[in-house]
Amino acid sequence: MPPQTPEGKRPSEKPLLAATAPSLSSLGAAFILLKSALGAGLLSFPWAFHRAGGVLPALLVELVSLVFLITGLVILGYAAASSGQTTYQGVVRGLCGPTMGKLCEACFIANLLMISVAFLRVIGDQLGKLCDSLLPGTLLATQPWYVDQRFTLPLLSALVILPLSSPREIAFQKYTSILGTLAACYLALVITVQYYLQPQGLVHEPRAPLSPSSWTSVFSVFPTICFGFQCHEAAISVYCSMREQSLSRWALVSVLSLLACCLIYSLTGAYGFLTFGTQVSADILMSYPGNDMAIVVARVLFAVSVVTVYPIVLFLGRSVMQDFWMRSCWGTWDFRVLADPSGPWVRIPLTVLWVTATLAMALALPNLSEVIGIIGGLSSFFIFIFPGLCLICAMDVEPIRPRAKCFLVVWGVVSVLIGTFIFGQSTLAAVLELS
Repeated sequence: MPPQTPEGKRPSEKPLLAATAPSLSSLGAAFILLKSALGAGLLSFPWAFHRAGGVLPALLVELVSLVFLITGLVILGYAAASSGQTTYQGVVRGLCGPTMGKLCEACFIANLLMISVAFLRVIGDQLGKLCDSLLPGTLLATQPWYVDQRFTLPLLSALVILPLSSPREIAFQKYTSILGTLAACYLALVITVQYYLQPQGLVHEPRAPLSPSSWTSVFSVFPTICFGFQCHEAAISVYCSMREQSLSRWALVSVLSLLACCLIYSLTGAYGFLTFGTQVSADILMSYPGNDMAIVVARVLFAVSVVTVYPIVLFLGRSVMQDFWMRSCWGTWDFRVLADPSGPWVRIPLTVLWVTATLAMALALPNLSEVIGIIGGLSSFFIFIFPGLCLICAMDVEPIRPRAKCFLVVWGVVSVLIGTFIFGQSTLAAVLELS
């Protein structure tokens, strides 16, 4: 039989970002959380401001959501310290039981799969616009076959994304974090400047609505907020990689990273919406003309950033599937070599399957907005529901004064209820839009 712990369980998982010992500084932790949140969701915030009915309603919803987003990160750090686990699914399984652990793994895989689809959809959109700028004046019906997304996106996936996603380790990805953050900051700056300069060829929409059409339209911004601010999946790995794992320091890291993220998202959303109004696209870069050099640079930077983030998302999803495989085959000696996560017999087929499945889904979906609702609904599990459940269950582990315990349990219940509402509303809206 393979080695086991005294309790008869497998050894706990190692943190994704840590090596042999925690070595991450507080500044590094804040930077990684910021980079995790600044993804493809940035392109959809102007469209979310339009769906919410204007700048003021969207900002109010964003600020209220920010409270729960930050507290969710703090709760996850507290839950990791209470459970002694080093991965998100491990914490949920340790505090809430094996059933919730399996649900967490299923949601984890589904969420990361949809995020990968959204990334490929964004890359495909930017490739299309870049081809339009390289072939000006070419009509859609007369475009050569080699600029079609059905050719360029599979080619990019085969030549770039698949090789980047195949290695066993993703340590080299730490060098791309700066590029992703700079790309997001550059995009926010360009959108803000373009609003004031109004360059020639930019279709400006001066009559943007200043109030929501109905109170229910305000809730339509929640999926995009969950999609844009989701860094909670990596939060426990980041926390366990910190040298100083105190709750107060983790709270400071969470506040600083999400406030910086909120500033970038708010500038992009507000000025993108004010520029195009009701004509804004679900991908803000698709609303700009293809021959503007500042926008061309933004497209290239953002596409490269998304290409480098895709392997990290794939690695997270692949690690969950490999962990499930290992638990299933752990007692069978015949399958131990095949079940080894570092072995190519599992890693390469799973990588090819992941890239192929997400590529097929991305090519089948004509618009990024059709993916956002699904991702926003699934993200509510990691931002609201699972942290709330972990907080409630942790009250049975940690000795806390009765009043504080009552307050924390109530907060956990409220978090679960809000997450359930967002999941139901987002999923229903996405299904209706797809139908």
